[in-house]
Amino acid sequence: MPSLSSALFSFKGQCVQSFSIEQGSHSILVRCRRDGRFKVKEPRTERRCTVDHYVRRRVHDLPVSGRPCNIEVELAQTRDKDGRRLIEATEYVAKGARYTIRFCQFISGLCRYMSIHAVSQHLGIRWETIKNIDKEYLHSTLPGLEPAKLNNLIHIGVDEVARAKGHDYMTVVYDLVSGHLIWVEHGRKAAVLISFFEQLSTATKDGIKAVSMDMGQPYQSAVRKMLPNADIVFDRFHVMQNYGLLIKKERSKAFRNGSHEEKKMLKGTLFLLLKNAHKLDEGQSDRLGDLLESNKTLCIVYMLKEQLQAIWDEACYKSMVMALEAWCGLARSTRILSLCNYADALLDRKVGICNYAKYRLTNARVEAGNVSIGLLRRRARGIRDIEYFKLKIRQTSVPDNHSTFYPNIKLM
Repeated sequence: MPSLSSALFSFKGQCVQSFSIEQGSHSILVRCRRDGRFKVKEPRTERRCTVDHYVRRRVHDLPVSGRPCNIEVELAQTRDKDGRRLIEATEYVAKGARYTIRFCQFISGLCRYMSIHAVSQHLGIRWETIKNIDKEYLHSTLPGLEPAKLNNLIHIGVDEVARAKGHDYMTVVYDLVSGHLIWVEHGRKAAVLISFFEQLSTATKDGIKAVSMDMGQPYQSAVRKMLPNADIVFDRFHVMQNYGLLIKKERSKAFRNGSHEEKKMLKGTLFLLLKNAHKLDEGQSDRLGDLLESNKTLCIVYMLKEQLQAIWDEACYKSMVMALEAWCGLARSTRILSLCNYADALLDRKVGICNYAKYRLTNARVEAGNVSIGLLRRRARGIRDIEYFKLKIRQTSVPDNHSTFYPNIKLM
């Protein structure tokens, strides 16, 4: 039984002596003693040394049979050549910590899918302690983001993500070939992205052929300054997202100026105007047809949306430029102010938009990462610690390959 107990708790250098249930807390207490078969090593030099005396220390471990578990271990205290007392280092608990390493791993695994508050309530540990344990574990286990060591970058994606809804942004950079997050930093100014490029080697910078991004000016300035030979590709999603705002604006205008019957027809139709035509069912198509027949402006705006989407199907850069210019000319001819302004904006950015035909790049991987970050932010109800938020963003890009409850078992 003692050997089975020692194997079950697997604390190297410790032998299990006894089990008991503590009154009041109803937690399990496991008492251990130092196993003399393992030599004592000085924690700094890892050389063998003599024992000054033994000290007992209590640490929290994984729950056992639905009860909290505390482990009382016996550690050797040594003296170095200067007479200083040092506690031997162990593999199962960090220096000065009150929780075993595997318990910290368990807490961090729960924090990946649960809020800190929920983990704190279920384990009966303070909120700040849970956050600090998760932060320290992520800091020690996540692969480092070291731009200086990056190589073979060809296509990268850049975007911003809010730390709090609507303000306080972070810049994220992804390798669009591998799909991995390669950098994250607080802020969204040009200087933030420039600081990333400055850490790259000259060979890595020269190897970047295209950068996918939205149409924000700061990131464009940074790329043109630091990567003069790289092409900028404006993400299709952001181009169509801006057109969606135009549709929303025109529908609101029609609702304000419409009669009672027109307002009744317009109610609940925004999703019909934004949804792709081939995804509408028969009933939705009939309702959309009635709406477009009754409102000329919305009909024009909707038809131009379908034509704009077809531009990305062009086979080469030259034909895409011609298709975009033709679309902008058609939009201007409608004399609808919002369409004219939108067409002017596209013409100013036609090179970046049409570079899609060269590389077929989108920010889909970046947007998928942003969705995960948004879920993280909402689950946490906001994060005040920026460094912790950066670690959690990095965690979203690392696949969870092992079970939180059974670390030795790989997930399917």
